[in-house]
Amino acid sequence: MTRLGPTTMWLAAMTWGPSRVNAATTGERAALRGGGRRKLGLLSALAALGFMAASNGALAVGDIYVKAGANFTPALVAVTPLQGDDAKVGAVVAADFARSVFLQPVDPSSFPEAIGEPDKRPNFDAWKTINAQFVVTGRVSHQGGSIVAQFRLWDVETGEQIAGQQYSGEAQNARRISHLIADAVFTRITGEGGFFDSRVVFVDETGPKEKRRKRLALMDMDGANMRSLTAGDNLAVTPRFSPNAEQVAYMHFGDGDPKVEILDLETGRRESVGEFTGMSFSPRFSPDGRYLALSLSEGAASNLFLYDLQSGQTTRLTDDAAIDTSPSFSPDGKQIVFESDRGGAQQLYVMSASGGMPQRISFGEGRYSTPVWSPRGDLIAFTRVKDGQFGIGVMKPDGAGERILTEGFHNEGPTFAPNGLFLMFFRDPGGESGAKIYMTDIFGHAEFQVPTPSYASDPSWGPETK
Repeated sequence: MTRLGPTTMWLAAMTWGPSRVNAATTGERAALRGGGRRKLGLLSALAALGFMAASNGALAVGDIYVKAGANFTPALVAVTPLQGDDAKVGAVVAADFARSVFLQPVDPSSFPEAIGEPDKRPNFDAWKTINAQFVVTGRVSHQGGSIVAQFRLWDVETGEQIAGQQYSGEAQNARRISHLIADAVFTRITGEGGFFDSRVVFVDETGPKEKRRKRLALMDMDGANMRSLTAGDNLAVTPRFSPNAEQVAYMHFGDGDPKVEILDLETGRRESVGEFTGMSFSPRFSPDGRYLALSLSEGAASNLFLYDLQSGQTTRLTDDAAIDTSPSFSPDGKQIVFESDRGGAQQLYVMSASGGMPQRISFGEGRYSTPVWSPRGDLIAFTRVKDGQFGIGVMKPDGAGERILTEGFHNEGPTFAPNGLFLMFFRDPGGESGAKIYMTDIFGHAEFQVPTPSYASDPSWGPETK
């Protein structure tokens, strides 16, 4: 076991074989035109997820059961009650699957047997009668202030265990262990990276419409474990995670012109970015965490700049009489997508991260804004406004293959999950109510509301938690 310190979580990951445990391991544009985790449980993974070798006709190690795409059939997964699970680990795992789109939890009321001994093979013939394709068994135990959770994933068709692992951590982090189990099962079945063990920074909104209090907050991707990051005395919008998930850059409305600030999640320290004349806004970290791309107001225009967080030097990227904003880096850091009205209306443009001539990529009807590059590099998500409808869509980096995933009033601000398969965005229905955060997959199969205590907007999905 590796203990990382009193305020961090520790984890031991172990493969769990069939009969033994083996040690192994929107506010900015309005301002422009109208004026003005702690480190959450750092885990020390001592082993990668262990896959059991296939036999007796089982699929080979690494075979994908459900291919994430436009056409697929969800895998039916039965999460049986985990032995000794007073921490409700199994319930969180099943809830994760229900939001995963590609995995579908089986209704427990239809289970054909009770699993008394999680180390033994289930009665696969019985599970076939309810069309379950996979069965999860396991146990949870407590040792002092720690929790140990083990799981096995069984392929009903072949009768083989195809994954098994044990996690140990501080008892207060039982939910996180649940997300790790869900990630391991999701990855084994789909071949895709997990996303349940991730966090979202967003704007928590409270109070009446005319005096809405907006403060930064942090939550797990399923809405749990929310905590406030700022007091809400001054307006804070457009938070963006750093690549290591240790800092958040955002636009702060305090005394004088609104400025970009960086908040350290471990210490709570806040620091203004640069000494700029006029308003700075719309920050986004580079993939290596060394730079911030941001907009600076220059009279009636705004242009993009690159700020070196180490040296404090600033490099101009655009020089135009238009409003250039919402920069987002490609995963390799070589390009930037941004929005600009240089052509007369808001459209999306791509240029080199060192500057140069931008190339327009959006050519559909309507206005395009809030672009963000997928961590996979294959798509750019955006907001499109057409005929009073706000659509959340995706397109390829060259503008091809545009697809609108959801449309209505008022959707805005997409952000990608760390595996690039899902998006969060916020929707404000107008009137006296407020915005809420929603999640969908990049193929538009399903949509879920992310529960928050109050109104919520401007989500930024962080990388996988380390």
